[in-house]
Amino acid sequence: MKIHKEGTEIILAVGLGFLAINVLSYFYAPRILFYVILLLTAIPYWVVINFFRSPSRHFQGDTKKTVVSSVDGKVVVVEEVLEDAYFHDKRLQVSVFMTLLNVHANWFPVNGVVKHVSHQDGRFMAAYLPKSSTENERSTVIIETPEGVEILVRQIAGAMARRIVTYAEEGDTCHIDDHLGFIKFGSRVDIFLPLGTEVCVKVDEIVTGNQTVIAKLK
Repeated sequence: MKIHKEGTEIILAVGLGFLAINVLSYFYAPRILFYVILLLTAIPYWVVINFFRSPSRHFQGDTKKTVVSSVDGKVVVVEEVLEDAYFHDKRLQVSVFMTLLNVHANWFPVNGVVKHVSHQDGRFMAAYLPKSSTENERSTVIIETPEGVEILVRQIAGAMARRIVTYAEEGDTCHIDDHLGFIKFGSRVDIFLPLGTEVCVKVDEIVTGNQTVIAKLK
């Protein structure tokens, strides 16, 4: 299993901590207690390793006018909204919520050029709530496709996610197979599309980052 670079230090620190606990319990605790502690540390350690897994993926379809899901998870929003932070007009919003068990690497949803990157501090309410899109800590990335269409991608921190990592920088050329960033421990990604875009997913649908086509641009 390939581990994402964002998890290397955390996995090492947690592993050393659990190792110390298990060594001490092996020498100083009753044998049955040692096995209980071993189990109680092995399970969360597996969860941490699983969280930071980084599968190697390459989109096989036609990328022209194609919008691909940035993340693994469940679609929680497909609706027309007023996007008042950047566009200041109505857009189609598609939001995907990630649980602790999902891959948390974020891919670029379209090919193009990064036109804008910004970060806003905020709250840490549950990421599946509608208000999290405008009130939680978040990073905003604007990408202009080769056809001149601007797409907004918003990384949103959740109740447990306390760090958003954004690799995108203004002026970068980006590709669907590239990593946009990473959100640690439960979160959500919103994508805002022009009105008239053909949305290819529905609420409650399970999507895969870098694989599932979520929309087709006009």
